[in-house]
Amino acid sequence: MKVAIYGQPFNEEVRPPVSELLDALKEAGAQVAMEADFADFLGFGDRYDRFGPDYGLHAGFDLFVSFGGDGTILRAITYIRDLGIPIVGVNTGRLGFLSTFRKEQVRTLVREFLAGRYTLVRRSLVCADMEGEVPGGDRLNFALNEVTVSRKDTTSMITVETYLNGEYLTSYWADGLIVATPTGSTGYSLSCGGPVIMPTAQSLVITPIAPHNLNARPLVISDDTEIRLKVSGRESQHLLSLDSRITSVDRGTEIIVKKAPFTIRMVEYASESFFKTIRNKLLWGEDRRN
Repeated sequence: MKVAIYGQPFNEEVRPPVSELLDALKEAGAQVAMEADFADFLGFGDRYDRFGPDYGLHAGFDLFVSFGGDGTILRAITYIRDLGIPIVGVNTGRLGFLSTFRKEQVRTLVREFLAGRYTLVRRSLVCADMEGEVPGGDRLNFALNEVTVSRKDTTSMITVETYLNGEYLTSYWADGLIVATPTGSTGYSLSCGGPVIMPTAQSLVITPIAPHNLNARPLVISDDTEIRLKVSGRESQHLLSLDSRITSVDRGTEIIVKKAPFTIRMVEYASESFFKTIRNKLLWGEDRRN
């Protein structure tokens, strides 16, 4: 078994669970590769194979383990891209809709994976095309959570002219607009009033950010829809973000958002299902009547 390990090189809390995972993988006879900066941060040097954004990973890996929160998983997929390596997150952060495994359970993570007590859930992504440079360049032109346009250097609203498959939908007067995947429905979109969508749903949700036209509501659409956005406003530029990557875009630039041509395979254990996660994270089971 080949396992890749990733984390961000600043969180001291990851040392104990990473060490425990390495012990469990050694006992299982697994071959381990570790992200280069993370390995240096933990002081492992060249004890393990190393990988970076453009080297060391290939489709032959059986598992990719991310230590951190949901933001760390979003960075981790920029390494996996279209390789199809299954990924699981060990949560050393806070809320954790994507990183669901508790850091005290890393041995269980290995044991359950070896026993085959898991399913692989394909998570769809979105990409953005436009004239000019997309955040991260063409190599990273995808997002697991969302594509967002938002205002820059101003407190004034922007207007987002929106077309679906070439047909005019509306112009949102707002601080911005989110196009979220089902995975991203529990992220920024949720905090702006968007719905929770099951990860396997073949849908996207368009969610305005603080809309001035108060009748504007989140809209769920089929994920084979091509979305065309054109932003106008008082400033000469606005912001475009793909998950955590962000760039400035000239006013009037047309942005085409659509489903990406590949998926990310998330490992879902029976003990950490999507429904269990939203019950715990959104406190749906806290009503005394339940």
